[in-house]
Order: sequence, then C-alpha cells, then structure tokens
Amino acid sequence: MDVGTIVVIVIVVIVVIIILASAIKVFPEYQRGVIFRLGRLMPPKGPGIFLIIPIVDKVVRVDLRTITMDVAAQEVITKDNVPVKVNAVVYFRVVDPSRSVVEVQNYIAATSQIAQTTLRSVLGQSDLDHLLTERDKLNTRLQEIIDEQTDPWGVKVSIVEIKDVEIPASMQRAMARQAEAERERRAKVIAAEGEFQASEKLSQAAVVLSATPAAIQLRYLQTLAEIATEKNSTTVFPIPIDLIEMFMKKQSDT
Repeated sequence: MDVGTIVVIVIVVIVVIIILASAIKVFPEYQRGVIFRLGRLMPPKGPGIFLIIPIVDKVVRVDLRTITMDVAAQEVITKDNVPVKVNAVVYFRVVDPSRSVVEVQNYIAATSQIAQTTLRSVLGQSDLDHLLTERDKLNTRLQEIIDEQTDPWGVKVSIVEIKDVEIPASMQRAMARQAEAERERRAKVIAAEGEFQASEKLSQAAVVLSATPAAIQLRYLQTLAEIATEKNSTTVFPIPIDLIEMFMKKQSDT
C-alpha cells in the first residue's frame, strides 16, 4: 500500500469521525433540541443522547429553565397625574420549544418589550394610592396580560412583581405632611374618645356615690391618705360636717 492510499484512508477516517461527532448530540434535562430538516420543522429531541443527520439537520437549543428578567424603570404618569418611575421583575419559561423558535425571532427580547409596554399601560390606569397600597392586585393583572400575549410563542409568564416606585421629592414631602396630619388627627380622636369614656365612668361613679353618703366619706378619707403619702408640710383638706356632727352632739349633751 503506497503512501497516497494511506493518506486517503486517513482523510476518510477523519471525515467519518467528524461526521459521527456532529451527528451525536447530548442535551441535559433542562434543554430541548428543535430540529429543522432541510428547513422543515421536526419534533423536538432531548433530553439525553440522540442522532441527527449532519448537513441536513439544523438543531436549535432551547432552555426550559425559568428566566428572571429585570424590566427597566419606566416613566409612568398615573391616573391622578403624578409622574413616577417604576421597575419590575418577570419570571417566565418556555413550555413549547418549537413555538418559541418558530413563532418569534427572540422570545426573551420580545417578552421584555411586552413587559415594558404593559407596565406603562396598566400603571397609567391606576392612581398613586392604588399603586402604593394594592401592588398584589396590580402584579396579578400584569401577569395575566403579559402571559396572554406570550402564550402564542410557547412562553409561560408565572410571576410579575413591581419592585420599586420612585416618587418625586415634592410629592414625598406632601405625603409626609399628609401622614403627619393623619397621625395628629388619630391622636386627637383617641384622646377625645378617652375623655368621653372617662366622663361616662365618672358620671356613673357620681350616681353611685350620691346614693350612699357613707361612700363619699370613705372616698374623702382615702384621698386624705393619698395626700399624706406625699409628705407635704401643710395639707388643707375639707372635712364633711357629717363626720364631726355626732361628736358635736355628744359634747352638747354633756
């Protein structure tokens, strides 16, 4: 066997090895292979090992894991004409590998654009108080709208969360003044309610004491004992005439 024949055999062996290596594909559990055979879509393959026809088949890898995507801060004018900046985070994943390749050029970029426009649209229909206090409802509404639009691409949006709401400094000061006024109002209401309840109890106590004169005298004595504990140098305390009336009567009898 001459040298030329040996070279040809080596070249053929190398070509065969390259073809076999390109024909064998191994995909992990979280990936699928979308196959185009001469331009026509074939059923997706994977996970594990599978064979393709070199040159004839083209394989596109699709990741099925959940993707976490930050939505850039959007300038939004709320329903009550307050300018705010809002950003969010979107969790989504591919549920149909074939549609994610065939129906849209880049499903990640497309989902990002849909999320941005939907964020501006939905929050623009809400007032500032609703935006700050009812985020759960807004998150649910955003998730439903975005998921409905990405469903034809084989993409499932599972969670949408509003992260930060940036409010102008002037509006923050106004909200702080409003919160302080609200706290003062509540404090005054609580104090008034306490005075009202105390007056009711005092009124009830007065009725009870007026019905039993002895109770009034005991209350005088109790108050005198409380004042005495303060160690005052001089204490002027009015004594009801009923307490000394019987002593005066005894002295007159004698």
